[in-house]
Amino acid sequence: QVQFVESGGSLVQPGGTLRLSCAASGVFISYYFMGWYRQTPGAQRELVATITRGGTTNYTESVKGRFFVSRDNGKNMVHLQMNNLKPGDTGVYYCNTIPQVRANYWGQGTQVTVSS
Repeated sequence: QVQFVESGGSLVQPGGTLRLSCAASGVFISYYFMGWYRQTPGAQRELVATITRGGTTNYTESVKGRFFVSRDNGKNMVHLQMNNLKPGDTGVYYCNTIPQVRANYWGQGTQVTVSS
């Protein structure tokens, strides 16, 4: 059974940093592109960062130059380094394979709140 456990979210002041982690089980992430998503109340889940099997990364415009996604295939984990955080980064962050190997499944996510 595929599972993702996200962690590392917290309340942080604007300009702060966080490092999110995603531990996968039931799937070898080395075979997949991986994505980090953000969801805010009343909005659809938004893809903010992706990383290919070979390590090529891509980011939504609002986080470029501040967020950095990485993967550790040996530990079956993906990370999201978040720098210079802004209030607009607030949300629940999820990871998943691209495409989803387990349809309609999302982990519990990790809450990031950026506020003074």
